Order: sequence, then C-alpha cells, then structure tokens
Amino acid sequence: MKFKITVLPGDGIGVEVTREAVVCLETIAKKFGHEFEFNEQLIGGVALDKTGVPLPDETLKACWVSDAVLLGAVGAPQYDNNPPKLKPETGLLGLRAELGVFANLRPAFLHEPLIDASPLKTEIVRGTDLLIVRELMGGAYFGQPREITEERGLNTMAYTAPEVERVARVAFEAARVRRKKLTSIDKANVLESSQLWRKVVTRVAADYPDVTLEHGYVDSCAMALVTRPTSYDVIVTENLFGDILSDEAAVLTGSLGMLPSASIGGKVGLYEPVHGSAPDIAGQGIANPLGAIASAAMLLRYSCKLEKEAKVLETTISKVLAAGYGTADLKSQPKQVSTTEMGDIVRRFVGES
Repeated sequence: MKFKITVLPGDGIGVEVTREAVVCLETIAKKFGHEFEFNEQLIGGVALDKTGVPLPDETLKACWVSDAVLLGAVGAPQYDNNPPKLKPETGLLGLRAELGVFANLRPAFLHEPLIDASPLKTEIVRGTDLLIVRELMGGAYFGQPREITEERGLNTMAYTAPEVERVARVAFEAARVRRKKLTSIDKANVLESSQLWRKVVTRVAADYPDVTLEHGYVDSCAMALVTRPTSYDVIVTENLFGDILSDEAAVLTGSLGMLPSASIGGKVGLYEPVHGSAPDIAGQGIANPLGAIASAAMLLRYSCKLEKEAKVLETTISKVLAAGYGTADLKSQPKQVSTTEMGDIVRRFVGES
C-alpha cells in the first residue's frame, strides 16, 4: 500500500525526533511491503523566519492532499513577544483548524522498566494505562468574543451539542476496544458549557450500553490522576481541561519524551509527540525520539489502518526499554544512548521482530 505523509519537523528538537520517526516508518514500510511518500514542509518558528508566517499556504496545501501529517514541535523563546498572529503556536492551532481535527488522543502508558522514573510511588503508578480524549476545536481556545486591553482580558468558553457529541462518540468507540470504561470530565457545578457537556455525553451513552460511563469534575480528576491513576481507562473532556489533564497524566509515565498523540476526526489526521520544542537541548543529540516514534505508530493505526504494523512499532518500543536503553531524560535506564542511536536501535529491533 502507498501513503502520502506530510512531515513538519518544526522547531528545536522537533527536527531531531521527527527524523527518527520518519526512518522508522521507512523500516516498517520495507518490512511489510508498503510505500510512504514523504513531503517535508515548514511550520512554526522556522516558517516565520523563512516566509513571515507560522503556517504557509504551501504547507497547508501539502497537508490537505496527504493521508496523514507528522509533526515535530513548534516554538522558541525569541518569538514569545510576537503578536498572536506571528507566534509559532498559532501555526499549530491554525493547522488543526484547517484539517478539521476535533479529537486529540493522548495515551499515558507506564512501561515497567520506567516505573522508577515516575514521581509517584510504585504501588500507586504501576499499571497506569489510560487514554485522554481531548476536544480540540471548541472551548476557550476558540471561543468568541475574545479581547485584551490594558485593564481586561476576555475569553469565551462555548460548546454546541454537535461538538460535544462527535468527540464523545470517539471516546466511547475507544473505550469499547479497551476496558469499556469512560469517564467524562467537566465542571458542571459552575459552568453552563459543562452542564451541556454532561447532558450530551449522557445522551450519547445510550448508544453504548457495553461501556460504563461515569462523570467527574476537573479538579477532582486532577487529584485522582496522582492518587489513583489506574482507576481510569478512557477520559473525555473539553479543550482547556484536556490540555491540562493530559500534561499531568504525561508526567506519570516518567518522561514527556515518551508520549505520543493523535488528532483525528477531520479529513487528514495529525500526529505529534506531546513534548515541546525544548530549545534548551536542541542540537545536542540527547532528545528522546520515542514519543515521535510512538506517534508514527498511531499514524499507522488511525490514518493508514495498519493495526499490525502499529503494534509492531509499539511493541518494539517496549522491548527497547526492557533491554535497558534510554536517552538522557530516562536516567534510570542503564544503557544511555543519543537520539540517533535510539532510533537506530528501534529500527534494528523492528527488523529482528
């Protein structure tokens, strides 16, 4: 099978980790008889430097005609004081909007070899395996009106029933193939948008009698993630809450560098590790590429419908960790390797599987 993939390395370590993910996809293609056509384009700070905008038209056009988009990371300190339209992150928000992706899937899985890297006690964190489904196109990040003056800042959090229903269905479907438990997180005790959220999710639940639904408040969930993370299977929540909770959940696993994400629901899926561009370590060859490689596995699963190939890549990551290999962020791993070396090891293990 042949697939077109637009590659957006972005800024900082995004360039380094994306390179390893791309070569791992090439290894998978060779092993299973597929063909990936890669088209590299600009986004974020590097796009600002070269074109004056964080999301060039050429990049958008390439993404629209692709089967999937693989992103590294965007952002750098030199752009922090730019106006909103000229910030690297605006390019990412714009890309999500243009692709129409409304469901962000962020798994948090703790590999046993990394259990000592988690900040939580072993008895609390062992067995953590959850998926956060974050609504990506609504809420305070996109609400209107919005404004800022010297004395006042305004953002509007709003949701419509169809927006809630479509992401809820993604979450229910995900729960169906996992442990059949869904927790919907809101703030319905004080927010009208959350009251609508809860009402719609409850209505959708009638179509999924095999999935157990429970509701919770975002503040309670934030506490539970660090006291009983294994009690969660799939969590679905709105944009702002999902942004915060998924970052919190990521810490449970020992390193942000381990975690992938998939943004789906539109014509073209977007896949990226959850970490940022980390300009403080860019160019040093110490960034962890496993989050980007795991994102490539999600690309195989959701956009290419290659479940077997996705599982091979994910299982390989587990085997590499079990063999003791780790980058600088995984200090508990005895065999410390560079970014490129880690990518090479993953590819060697894939070839031997």
